[in-house]
Amino acid sequence: MINVMIVEDDPMVAEINKRYLLQIDGFQLVATANSVEEAITLLKKEKIQLILLDIFMPGKLGLELLPYLRKNELEIDVIIISAASDLERIKKALRHGVVDYLIKPFEFERFHAALTTYLEQTRITDKRDSISQQELDSLLLHRDETVTVEELPKGLTKDTLRQIWEAIQKLKEAPFSTDDVANVVGISRVSARKYLNFLKELGILEVKVIYGTIGRPVYQHEYNQWKEHLIKNFL
Repeated sequence: MINVMIVEDDPMVAEINKRYLLQIDGFQLVATANSVEEAITLLKKEKIQLILLDIFMPGKLGLELLPYLRKNELEIDVIIISAASDLERIKKALRHGVVDYLIKPFEFERFHAALTTYLEQTRITDKRDSISQQELDSLLLHRDETVTVEELPKGLTKDTLRQIWEAIQKLKEAPFSTDDVANVVGISRVSARKYLNFLKELGILEVKVIYGTIGRPVYQHEYNQWKEHLIKNFL
């Protein structure tokens, strides 16, 4: 779970941000502050990984919290949520390394996109010691590859592929077998394997063969976060 602190002086806005946050898995609100001074005090007591930071507040502006974090080498990320839309403040925030900037008012979809993108990036960078240039470009620049073929191979259906995809989302945190997917979806191993092979060809899945002492080899599938966008034209 990502520990979050909301720094916002308007109680109504703070409550909205809190409600939005509670709708997204992977995050927990551990502190709320209505000023930069209170935020600094709380940072000395709580273990915070992400701050949702307003700019216009009584006393110090929210942007003044950013150099404090860097000066004290605190490994805390910041997403700005502010009515400030002038480029001077936006550029200053970006220079201090904020991971996203939301301009009020905004829709939940934009908030959801900011938080889920941050969560995926955090999961990837926490688990990996190194990445390729292509993966780094995708992480930093959000570059997408295009899918030129949208037709499913003969014998595959969109409805079953969607069920397979939903099963993979439940299993993807660890390597999983063809049997695991077949059991979740409620189809035969043979059918499940056809769809998993298709996803392997797309690069969404990586497959390793594990040979046991008895019985058939087990195919373990690992999820490739960097290729997941390739599925969208098939669902």
